[in-house]
Amino acid sequence: MTGAAGAGIIAAGVGIHSFSWSQRSFTRPDFIEGAPEAPPGRSSWMNWSGIERATPRDIAFPDSVDALAELVRGAPGRIRPVGSGHSFTGLATTDDTLVMLNGLSGLQAFDAETGEARFGAGTPLFQVSEDLAAQGRALDNQPDIDSQTLAGAFATATHGTGNRLPALHDNIVAFDMMTADGRLLEVTRASDTDLFEAGKVSLGALGIMTSFTLRSVPAYRLKRRVTVEDSGDFLDRLRETAEAHRNFEFYYFPCTGLVASITHDETDEPPTEEMGTDDDEFLQGLKQLRDQLGWAPPIRRMIARSEFPRGVVEERVDESRMLLSTTRPTRFIEMEYHMPRDRGPETVRRIMRLLDERGEVFFPMEYRHIAQDTAWLSPFNASPRASIAIHTAVDEAYDYFFKDFEPVFLKADGRPHWGKLHSLGRTELTKLYPDYERFLELRRELDPRGKFLNAHLAKLFGETLDA
Repeated sequence: MTGAAGAGIIAAGVGIHSFSWSQRSFTRPDFIEGAPEAPPGRSSWMNWSGIERATPRDIAFPDSVDALAELVRGAPGRIRPVGSGHSFTGLATTDDTLVMLNGLSGLQAFDAETGEARFGAGTPLFQVSEDLAAQGRALDNQPDIDSQTLAGAFATATHGTGNRLPALHDNIVAFDMMTADGRLLEVTRASDTDLFEAGKVSLGALGIMTSFTLRSVPAYRLKRRVTVEDSGDFLDRLRETAEAHRNFEFYYFPCTGLVASITHDETDEPPTEEMGTDDDEFLQGLKQLRDQLGWAPPIRRMIARSEFPRGVVEERVDESRMLLSTTRPTRFIEMEYHMPRDRGPETVRRIMRLLDERGEVFFPMEYRHIAQDTAWLSPFNASPRASIAIHTAVDEAYDYFFKDFEPVFLKADGRPHWGKLHSLGRTELTKLYPDYERFLELRRELDPRGKFLNAHLAKLFGETLDA
C-alpha cells in the first residue's frame, strides 16, 4: 500500500475515527438535572452533585437547641442531619426527616486569651473564617472548598493539605451533641475521651451536633504560587517539593503530561491583586480537547502541551482565608482515597496512567498531604497520608471509578474519604480502622433504636434498618 492510495485509506480511517468520536454522547443514561419531584405532602432534596436524591417526609429547620430537642423526641421515623449537601455519598439521604442546621450557626463565643471560638454546628466554613478574621484570628488550614458546614466537614474528615497540617477536626476542643433521646451532651477530651475521639469524625451517626469550640491561630498571610510543568520532571521531586512548603498540592491534567502544582507559604509581603488563571475557563479548554481530539491521544497531548501555559502562571499574596479555599461553580462527581504517605508517589503514577488510558476523562486529578491525628474514624489516624482524588463531570459516567481505580487505592492500603464515593462496608472498614468496632458499639449505646441510621450508614455499620 503506497502513494496516494495508501494516504487516502489512512485519511479515511482517521476521518472515520474522528467522526465516530464527534458523534459520541458523554452524558450518562441515568443523568437527571434538578431535584426530584416530590409527591403530595413531601419535600424534595438532592445533594450538590445530584447523585443523591430524596423526597423526605419533612425538612426541618430548628432555630434553637430546644427546638431541635423537641424535633428529635417527636419526629416519626428516622432523622438525618445535613449540612450543605456537599458529600457525594448517601450520608444524609432519607425518606423520613431531614434536619438542616442553618438555624444553629454563627459565632457564639470567643476567648481572646486562648483564641478558642464556639460556633453553631451549621456555620459554613467561609463564615467561620470571616468571623475569626474579625477577631484577628484564623483557622490553621482550610479545605479547597469552604461551602461546607462545620458539622458536615467534621463528620466526614474534610481536610486541606500540608505535610505537618492535620485535618480540620483536629482543631475541635469541645462539642455539644443532641442524642437520640433529646439530651444535650457537652463533650471534651477530659469529660469523655472515647466520645470525644469518636465524635470528632462521627458521620452524623452518634447524634446531631449543635456547636463546636475550635482552636484558632493569629491571622496570617500567605504567598500562593501556581506552576505548570511536565509531570515526569515534577514527580521526580514530589517529596522534596511537598516538604519545602507549608501547603502543597498538585493537579494532573489527563492525557496532557502536564501538572499544576500549588504552594502556599507564610509571608509578610503586602497583599497583591488577583491576577491568576480562570479555573473554569481552563477546565472548559480541557473538555474541548477531549470532545474534539479524544480519538487521537497523541494529537490531543501535542496541542495541550503547545497551547497551555508553562512555568509560574500565578503569584498572589493575601490573607490565608482568601487563598486556601476557592469557589467551584462547575459541579462534578468525586472519589478520594487516603493512603500511607510513602505509598503516595507510586500510587499517583499508577492513577495518572489509568486516567490517560481512558480517553473520555478530562477533569484534573488532585493530590494532597495530610498529617496524622487521633480521631477514631479519621482516615489519618494511623499515619501521615497522601490523598488522591479523581473527578468526572456531574452528568458523565462514574461507574469506572469503582472498577478501575478503587482497586488501586485499596491495594495501596487506602482509606476512603467519608464524603466521597466508595464501595466499602463493615467488613472492609473494620480491617482498615482499629477502632471501628468500638465506634459501632458506642453508636448502639447512644442510639439503640437506630433513629439516626439510613441505608448508607446501615451498609457501613453492617446493621439493618430494623435495628
